[in-house]
Amino acid sequence: MSVISKVIVVEGKSDKKKLQQVLSEPVHIICTNGTMGISKMDEMLDELTGHNVYVMTDADKAGKNIRSWFKRHLSECKHIYIDPTYGEVGRCPVDYLAKKLMKHEFEVKGLEVEDESQRVFAFSPVW
Repeated sequence: MSVISKVIVVEGKSDKKKLQQVLSEPVHIICTNGTMGISKMDEMLDELTGHNVYVMTDADKAGKNIRSWFKRHLSECKHIYIDPTYGEVGRCPVDYLAKKLMKHEFEVKGLEVEDESQRVFAFSPVW
């Protein structure tokens, strides 16, 4: 039995599903459902104590509010920011998310992207 030490906080179910497509290690993914009331915060604090917590919210007002709360009340957590072009974690291409997560030492699946709309292209000038 493996002990899950990493926790990623996301806003919604589509964000959670997208991360599950990418991650190859056991990670507890918590959905805030876009809101962070006081009672929900208190519940979360107890659940998150003793874990490596990462906050990966959407690039919108609700996401910024959630990040702000975590910065105030759980300052040791790490924040993973997505490009505002994608808007939501659930809309990010899987290879983009894989690279973001690998930067924070998460183990990711070796994914072959079949849907071209999910691929991130890097262009290098040829001189």
